[in-house]
Amino acid sequence: MIRFDDVVKRFGDHVVLRELNFNVAPGEFVTLIGPSGSGKTTILRLLMTLEHVNGGRIYVGDECLTHMPRGDKLVPANEKYLRRMRKRIGMVFQQFNLFPNMTVLQNITEAPVRSLGLSKGEAEARAVDLLDMVGLSDKSGARPSQLSGGQQQRVAIARALAMRPEVLLLDEVTSALDPELVAGVLAVLKDIASTTDITFLCVTHEMQFARDVSDRVMMFDHGQVIEDGPPDKLFTDPDHDRTREFLHAVLDRP
Repeated sequence: MIRFDDVVKRFGDHVVLRELNFNVAPGEFVTLIGPSGSGKTTILRLLMTLEHVNGGRIYVGDECLTHMPRGDKLVPANEKYLRRMRKRIGMVFQQFNLFPNMTVLQNITEAPVRSLGLSKGEAEARAVDLLDMVGLSDKSGARPSQLSGGQQQRVAIARALAMRPEVLLLDEVTSALDPELVAGVLAVLKDIASTTDITFLCVTHEMQFARDVSDRVMMFDHGQVIEDGPPDKLFTDPDHDRTREFLHAVLDRP
């Protein structure tokens, strides 16, 4: 469902991704771990087309994300092509980014009506089901300012799911939350992962969550995947010294 083929990303002279190659299978939950600044979030931003590759190609399903067909060639994608491809991908950010002037229900229905062409009734029915899924059935008329951080993040998750994405990207979705609110958000995501066929690519420092929910974990450092395997193997018996160093630093942190 996701394929990076020799992807290069530079910011000026700084190379963030170095001929990066990896695959994520349909329905798989893959988590990226590694030190800050290693390029993990850049991968998500490329998939959201918030950044553009300097080399290589990215594929989503059977279509190239970064390039579009023109005759018998692939050329850099234009904005019209990218708009269509973006509908296949959802993202939940560190910050909730809810519209403060809208109710919870309106936050969830706005994009399906405007981007997918759903009727207001269809969008609201979908939103009601999703609010039930994330445990916020009683908050549809509330404003974001009336919700806790954990509740706002669960609304953001419901909003992303309302677009029926094939791929859902998670970028440190608990980093802005108070510690006591983290467990509720992670429980919602774990439930969604186990009950849908959505493909997940997750960046997180929540190692226990990564271990509990992931099909595969990729250790990322200096723009490359240096280790890739099932969570039980990677967390208990990693092959790479850098993975062992990173896990020791993260798991032993008070």
